[in-house]
Amino acid sequence: MSAMTSSATTRTAARAGAFVPGTFAATPVPTPSERHLAARFSYGLTPPLVRAVRGNRHRAWFEKQLTPAAIADPWGDEVDRWWPDLSLSPLDLWLRQRKGTRQGWEVMNDYSSWLLAKRLRSSRQVLEVMTAFWENHLHVPVTGDGHFTWRADYGRTIRRHALGRFDQLLAATTVHPAMLTYLNAATSTKDAPNENLGRELLELHTLGAGFYTEDDVKDSARILTGWRVDLNDTWQRLYVPEYHATGTVRVHGFTDANATADGRALTGRYLSYLAHHPDTARHLATKLAKVFIRDEPPAAIVDRLAATYLKNKTAIAPVLRQLVDSTAFRNAVDAKLRDPSEDVVASYRAVQAQVAQPVDSKSATVAMMNQTGALGLRTGSWPRPDGAPIEASAWGSPLRALASLDLHWNLANRSYPTAQIVYREHAAWVPTFPITLRDLVDHLARTVLARRSTVEMLETCCLAIGLPADTVVTGVDHGAVTGMPRLLAALLDSPEHYAR
Repeated sequence: MSAMTSSATTRTAARAGAFVPGTFAATPVPTPSERHLAARFSYGLTPPLVRAVRGNRHRAWFEKQLTPAAIADPWGDEVDRWWPDLSLSPLDLWLRQRKGTRQGWEVMNDYSSWLLAKRLRSSRQVLEVMTAFWENHLHVPVTGDGHFTWRADYGRTIRRHALGRFDQLLAATTVHPAMLTYLNAATSTKDAPNENLGRELLELHTLGAGFYTEDDVKDSARILTGWRVDLNDTWQRLYVPEYHATGTVRVHGFTDANATADGRALTGRYLSYLAHHPDTARHLATKLAKVFIRDEPPAAIVDRLAATYLKNKTAIAPVLRQLVDSTAFRNAVDAKLRDPSEDVVASYRAVQAQVAQPVDSKSATVAMMNQTGALGLRTGSWPRPDGAPIEASAWGSPLRALASLDLHWNLANRSYPTAQIVYREHAAWVPTFPITLRDLVDHLARTVLARRSTVEMLETCCLAIGLPADTVVTGVDHGAVTGMPRLLAALLDSPEHYAR
């Protein structure tokens, strides 16, 4: 061993000895497998969620979550009453915009804020996660001068089917007015079929790129003609048979005589065929594995998920059960990175911030929406129909890290937001007096990150407040308490918090 290597080894050993993590066993912590499942299928562990999954109860928690209607959700339900404009009819929203009463982008800001508040407060965390997954897969941006009228209803439609069957979800979303308007199918006719929805239905929503031809796209568009939205007038959803293109259609093995002017039954047959196709099964299985396992999932788990999907007639819950019971899932702890929306919500949950109904543009829920934009993508605003990136490489940039540092510091320091939000007092983070700093850091790691502290966490926290690890914290005026924002920020900035 060289002198340089020996010296480095000595320094490492000395550092490890100085920063031996504490053990504050009075604060419960889940096992890695318990934390892993809850972290992937929630927007961040909280003390109540830790209690729900500890003691090898995480699988039972997950199973219960798959039936969200059976879970009482008073905090999540309350959020539904905070933004009354989201319950207005499409025509009312359009008329209010025309009169200058309230613009569509303002209503869509409400929708983005509503999504974040639901994710923050709801007890139905798996439903929130899967709703977000499908809203991204079947993406209709919250930006847009026409489809904003139907966008909140579109989101509620996805939410109703998010843990049901994909064939029903696909049928409900493909001909939904928001999707028809966004992808120009609302004005498509037999004389001039618009191919946008017909193409994205094949490439993004079902079969996947490379599994269709241009002739498939043309007939896909023809099948969807007749579905309309009365744009700029009543904004009603309509079916107009005289706009439907009749004649034999062939799409990726699907063939139909398409002999009647009313093509609604044809649409149903076509969408069911696509939903049950093996290529769709593999496309969805791959995406689920990328989101909930790792960016490059093993081929074997994709095959098993696709087979489960087909065996269960496109039911979503059996696929999720297969996923979480797999070795690939168990071996993927901390293998995913939180995207901007996940980081914002998880950070609020980690510091146990309680947001309230907004009253103006300074409210906490508005701040949450703006913070997702500062981190790289305002919730729901990805501009293309392919949905926001799901790979870690999209969210691992230095600029994103700097933005997250700002978010974490503001929350830890209770400096922004300050309206319609309640933070924990600094002293409330201390479980008992006296306590050594190393044990306090362990308690904080268990509370904020749902895991025990490490050498790196302890060293970082000691540097943050300039005190040694064996310092005894004696009361509310101690530097470790007044310096609590630095301790919390250090933990929120840790790699363990960025990981999902």
